Amino acid sequence: MTVIDISPSVMQFLLAFIVVAPLLGALAALLPAPPGLKGKNPDQAVLRHGVTVTGAVLVAAIVLAAGFDHDQPATMQATTDISWIPALDVRIHLGIDGISLPLLVLTALLTLLCALYSYFKLPAGPSPKAFVALVLVLESGTLATFAVLDLLLFFLAFEMVLIPMYFLIARWGGDQRQAAAWKFILYTLLGSVVMLLGLLLIGLKSGTFDMVALATDNGRSLTTSVQVIAVLAIGIGLAVKTPMWPLHSWLPDAHTAAPTVGSVLLAGVLLKMGTYGFVRILLPVAPDGMRTFAPYLAAFAVVGIVYGSLACLALARTGAKGDLKRLIAYSSVGHMGFVLLGIATMTPTGVNGALFANIAHGLITGLLFFLVGAIKDRYGTADLDTLAGATGAALYGRAPRLGALLAFAAVASLGLPGLAGFWGEMLTLFGAYSPAEGLSRPAFRTFMAIGAFGTLLTAAYMLIVVRRVCMGEHAPHSRLSPEEQAPQTTDGPEPSGAAGSQPSGSAGPRTATTPQLADIHPYEAVAWTPLAALTVAAGLWPAVLLGLTDPAVQQLLAGGKS
Repeated sequence: MTVIDISPSVMQFLLAFIVVAPLLGALAALLPAPPGLKGKNPDQAVLRHGVTVTGAVLVAAIVLAAGFDHDQPATMQATTDISWIPALDVRIHLGIDGISLPLLVLTALLTLLCALYSYFKLPAGPSPKAFVALVLVLESGTLATFAVLDLLLFFLAFEMVLIPMYFLIARWGGDQRQAAAWKFILYTLLGSVVMLLGLLLIGLKSGTFDMVALATDNGRSLTTSVQVIAVLAIGIGLAVKTPMWPLHSWLPDAHTAAPTVGSVLLAGVLLKMGTYGFVRILLPVAPDGMRTFAPYLAAFAVVGIVYGSLACLALARTGAKGDLKRLIAYSSVGHMGFVLLGIATMTPTGVNGALFANIAHGLITGLLFFLVGAIKDRYGTADLDTLAGATGAALYGRAPRLGALLAFAAVASLGLPGLAGFWGEMLTLFGAYSPAEGLSRPAFRTFMAIGAFGTLLTAAYMLIVVRRVCMGEHAPHSRLSPEEQAPQTTDGPEPSGAAGSQPSGSAGPRTATTPQLADIHPYEAVAWTPLAALTVAAGLWPAVLLGLTDPAVQQLLAGGKS
C-alpha cells in the first residue's frame, strides 16, 4: 500500500536527490547570491538559501515516504546500484526500508527546523555562509549514512559529518568550545579508525561490501572468530558515536559548548548513526559475534542508564552549579542506553523498541535543546542555580507558554505513557525479559530490573528540573534587598529575519511593573511545534512507526528470510 503511486525511477531520483541536494546546496551557499535574491543583505540571502534547500529536501523525503510501499517495508525500495570502484567491488548502492525511512525523514525535518531557527537566531560566530554550508554538509552526510547499502560508502558517510560538527562547535560554540570540539573529533576519529578495520575485515573475508548481500548471508561465510573480531572493532567505533558508557565523555562537553542548532543536530541525528550501524550491519552480518558480545553490550547499556541518571541528579541538586544543557546531554547517555539494551536482546521486540526509542529521543531531546537554548538566550546562562534562584526563571509565571512546553518535553523524556518516550523504553525492557536464544535469561532479567530502576531515576531528575526552573526557588524574603525582590526582566531576542539578534543576556532592568520575560516568539513556535506534535502522535499511534520497522527487523534478524 502506498499513499501515492510513484514510479520506481522517480523513487530512485528522490532518494538520490535527498542525499546529494544538501551537498550541492552547501557549494552554492559559498557562492555570491544572484542579484535578484540578495534580499536586505547577503547574510539574509544565504540564511534563506539554507531554509530553501533543507525545505526542498524535507518535501522530497515526505514524497518518498508517501510513495513507499508500506505493505513491503522489509524490501529495499528506491534502490540505485552503480559500480564505483570495480577493483574493490565498491558500488554506489542506495536504498531504504522500514528501518531507515523514519530516520531519513527525522533528519530532514530536524535540519529544516534548525535552518528556520537560525534564520531568525543565528549564533554568534564567523560568516553565515560558512555556517549554512556546514549545516548542509552535515545533513548530506547524515542522510547518506541512512541511505547507503555499501560498507565503504557507509564509512565515508559516517565520517563526513565529523568535520562540519567540529567547526560548528569550535567556531559558533560557547565557553570552552575549542577543547570540546577537539575532544569530539579525537574520540570519534579514533573510534572510526578501529571501525574501518572491522569493515574491511568483513568485506575481504566475505568477498563483498554489499550490505544487502551480507545481511542475506547472515554470517554464514564468516567464521565465528572473524565475526567476534569484526563486532569488537566495528562496535567500538559505533559505541563512541552512540555514545555508550564509558566512551561517552566527549558528549557532555560537546553539547555544553555547541550552539543551540548544533546541540539539536548532535542529539537528534548524529547519535542515531551509531545505533543504526549496530542494527543495519552487526546484527545481520555477524550474528555469532553479536551473540558473544550481547551480554557485555547490555551490561554497558544499563550502567549508562543509571550513570547518566545519577549524573543528572547530581547536576540538578541545589548548589551544584549544574548547567541545564549539560544535564540534557547526560540524559542522552541514559536514553541511548535503552537503545543499546534493546539491540543487545537480539529479539524483534527489543530491536523494535530500540528503533522507536531512537526516533523518540530525536524528537524529544531535539525539542529540549531548542528550549534550553531559548532559556539561555533570555537569561544569558543555563546555570540551574541561577535559573532556580531569586533571579531565576519561574517560567510558569514569567513566560508561561515556554514553561509549559519545557514541562511537556521533560515529562515526555521521562517516558510518560501516551507520549513517544514511553514505547521505546517499555519494548526494550520487554525484550530484555525474554532475550534471544543462546543469551542468559537471568542476566538479561537483571539488566531489565536495573533499566527499570533507571526509569525511576529519570523521572526524579526531570521532575526536579521542572520544579526548579518552571516554578523557581526563591531565597528567604528577609535576605533580599528591595532590588533583589523585584523580578528581573528582559525583552528577550527579537526576530529580525537577518543574521540574527544576539542574546540579551541576564542584565535586563528589574521592575515591579514588567516582571515577565518574552514568551515564545512566532519563529520559535514554528520550529518547535512539529516536534511537540510528533511526540504526541508517536505516543498515541505507535503502530504507525512499528508497522514500518517490525517486518524489516524480523527479516534482518532472520538473515534475509522473512
